[in-house]
Amino acid sequence: MTYENCRLCPRACGVDRRTKRGFCGQSDILRVARYQKHLWEEPCISGTRGSGTVFFSGCTMKCVFCQNYEVSRGMGTEITASRLADIFLELQDMGCHNVSLVTATHFVPGVLQALDRACDFLHVPVVFNCGGYERVETLKALEGSVQVWLPDFKYKSAELSARYSAAPDYYDRAMEAIAEMLRQSPRLVLDQDGILQRGVVIRHLVMPGAYRDSIAVLEALAESFGTENYYLSLMSQFTPMPSCKDYPEIDRRITTFEYRKVAQRALDLGFRGYFQDRDASSQAYIPPFGENDVKPE
Repeated sequence: MTYENCRLCPRACGVDRRTKRGFCGQSDILRVARYQKHLWEEPCISGTRGSGTVFFSGCTMKCVFCQNYEVSRGMGTEITASRLADIFLELQDMGCHNVSLVTATHFVPGVLQALDRACDFLHVPVVFNCGGYERVETLKALEGSVQVWLPDFKYKSAELSARYSAAPDYYDRAMEAIAEMLRQSPRLVLDQDGILQRGVVIRHLVMPGAYRDSIAVLEALAESFGTENYYLSLMSQFTPMPSCKDYPEIDRRITTFEYRKVAQRALDLGFRGYFQDRDASSQAYIPPFGENDVKPE
């Protein structure tokens, strides 16, 4: 895994990120926007003590509805792998159940360096929280370093994934990625407190006007992977962002009807996991970000 001729994500932009920024908007230097104890993830992730969440700057996707758009556009602080390792251990010392890497795909070489530095002292699971648009080769490089996989599965329709995330091949890449995640963590392992130690939790966000595509996503998952060996997290928290003004069909929250249709299909298919309260569709659930959230050393 290297930043030279970068192929870390399915974009495979081939940029030498030592001298130029890639599609993700980032160079070869780790950049982090925020790290915190996060209490609002799924119960098996956040538990009672929170998930130690690290938000990486930049993104391999271009979702027009991104709730963390300040971060995905590049806001953050440049840090070393040594500093990142210290952050992992600081989160552990805060009592967090795990260390969760949010949108870290384009920084995997640096993340692996940091995990290697921290490995003798880090005793909580590492969670890879990603958009689902992943390259199998990159996921394989994380084998043994990541215990819990928390991918999105956003779309079945290439038309929707192209329009809203500039990724017409999203479905194919996400299916490959989830197959690899399940290969590495083939069953759910929870501790005595119900905290996930190993396994896969697949998130799906129901979008306005697209509940039929959501149902298609669930049916594809059930057909390819069954419903027993991972959790589904069905989210209702779609919150229109300023950029949604250019996409009037999604410039609203989802309706109760839309969410219930998808939730009922999930139950019919036998999924286990989490169904989100409709009150989660609020900007109150979006973490505040600031330029000074992370100190370089």
